[in-house]
Amino acid sequence: MIEELNTDSIQDETLHRWLEQQADQYQLCYLLAHAEDGIIWGHFPESRLRIAHNVFPEFPPLRLSTLQQCRIFSEFGEILLWRDQMTLRSRLILQDASTEWIEEDQILWGTSGEVKEDFTKLQDGQQGLNHAVPRTDIVFREGHRPVRLRIRHYVCYDEDTGVARIYLSRLVNLFSEL
Repeated sequence: MIEELNTDSIQDETLHRWLEQQADQYQLCYLLAHAEDGIIWGHFPESRLRIAHNVFPEFPPLRLSTLQQCRIFSEFGEILLWRDQMTLRSRLILQDASTEWIEEDQILWGTSGEVKEDFTKLQDGQQGLNHAVPRTDIVFREGHRPVRLRIRHYVCYDEDTGVARIYLSRLVNLFSEL
């Protein structure tokens, strides 16, 4: 279910291709990255990485030099890529039907939006909080934040006490609540 992937060959110029190969191999749909210069959303239409920067240039590009962590995910699994001091590390979690889990839907910022191509730039409040998600099916209502990020928390039990705890969490889906 959990394994580490080889990240030795990843350089700034090969990052996108590595992510595309992993997304294709493990059937992963979405990308969420945290970088020094902002949040980066993306997806993989026809196995090619497309990020918000491609549509809305005001959002940062995905670069290894500024990357803190990056997740590519779907119902089938998740790859987490992160920096550990100067080393790039990764973790692959594949869905295992025998493992118990609970799901949580987190509400994302965005009470209004601007659709352009295959992304929607979400805006929220007077502070100007915004990000662009790879969805175009979002229905906005007054004061409502319709975009959700589904998270799966895996549960294990202490053999001695039987106490349950969450030992691992991963991203599963990005969707719009109607």
